[in-house]
Parts: sequence; C-alpha cells; structure tokens
Amino acid sequence: MRLLALLVALLMALIGLTGIVSPETLADVGRHAVTPVGLYVVAAVRIGIGIILLFVASTSRAPRTLRVIGTIAIFAGVATPFVGVEHSRRVMDWWLAQGFVWVRLHAGIALVLGGFLVYAVAPRRQT
Repeated sequence: MRLLALLVALLMALIGLTGIVSPETLADVGRHAVTPVGLYVVAAVRIGIGIILLFVASTSRAPRTLRVIGTIAIFAGVATPFVGVEHSRRVMDWWLAQGFVWVRLHAGIALVLGGFLVYAVAPRRQT
C-alpha cells in the first residue's frame, strides 16, 4: 500500500510540474474532465487517494497530516458529483479566465503537496 501511496504522490507532483511547464496541457485535461462521466471519475480518484492516504498514515512520517489530507480528499470526492457539470464548467471557465499565472500557481501548490506526500510516505533511511 505504501508503494501505491508513493506512486500517487509522485503522480500528483508530476501533474503539478506539468501545470507549471505547460499550463495549456493542464487546462485541456481539466476541460475534458468536466463531463458527467469525468466528474464521476474525478470523484472516484479523490476517494481512492483519500483511502490510500488513510491506510498509510500510521506508517508515515506525518500520520496526522496524512489523515487530515486523506479525509479532505474523501469528502471532496463524495461532494464532487453533487456540484454538477454546469457549475464545474463555470468554475473551470473562471479559473482559466484568470490567466495561466493563476493555473501555474495552483500547479505549484500541487507540486509542493505531491513533494510533501513523497517525503511523508517514503521509507525512512536505516542508520
């Protein structure tokens, strides 16, 4: 399970790096996710990430933080389908209307969070 959490963390950091280097790519992926099926996929991914983080929290370097992040991810995943496609499209349009600096800022947050998660779930060094 720890390896799966590490892969999720690396993927999150990679998504953040992609958004910094090429915000257009991140915007295109976001536009494709704002469909009825896309929202359910996003919801399932969020819930899955939350469950993974809750499972590995006890063996991590930051158990309380991972439990909080995992719980937030699960709540966000459960709430995602209730937001609806139209509202999600309006939010996406507003987000992209702020410019790519705004997209890069949020991508930077994803990169930092992914990097923290990599640190938190990576095996400790033996001394």
